[in-house]
Amino acid sequence: MADNINTKKLSELILFVITAHEEYPKQPDNSFRFWDKRTPYSIHPIWCAMTLLTETTLSEELRWRGAQALLLHDVVEDTTATLPSNISDEVVKLIQELTFETPTEGLEKIFQKSEEAQLLKLYDMVSNLLDWDQKLNMKIELYKGVAKKLAHLVEKQHGNLNIVSMAYALIGW
Repeated sequence: MADNINTKKLSELILFVITAHEEYPKQPDNSFRFWDKRTPYSIHPIWCAMTLLTETTLSEELRWRGAQALLLHDVVEDTTATLPSNISDEVVKLIQELTFETPTEGLEKIFQKSEEAQLLKLYDMVSNLLDWDQKLNMKIELYKGVAKKLAHLVEKQHGNLNIVSMAYALIGW
């Protein structure tokens, strides 16, 4: 089946993401996580994608499509690299749904996006909550409120996934 998880392509995408964030950042600081300015930025999309891939109650097709989108959406937002040409139209559409001009825009518009994009955004938000730093300009209560609403929606759509449990633990549910 063409949509099955392809570990060779996965490893190529991971290497691409690492290279894009290290060698082609729009801003020099975009190579590292905002929180500590030491952790390579690529750790974030890799964590999101790997966490999604472990959700075995989701279909393999959804996990594979979503992992690709999670790996690549920050490439569009934060680097000057061009997406690989072998990415499917479905994945490109998901990347577009996950790409926003500002973090605040992402919080405001995610509920207008597809169910699949909302699911993927929860992985992105949980990863950010795990690393949260109070110096971030955005208010934590706003971020947690959106994460809580998103976790409820994802739970309704997909059941009690690991990411839902993690979200609830982080937001104090």
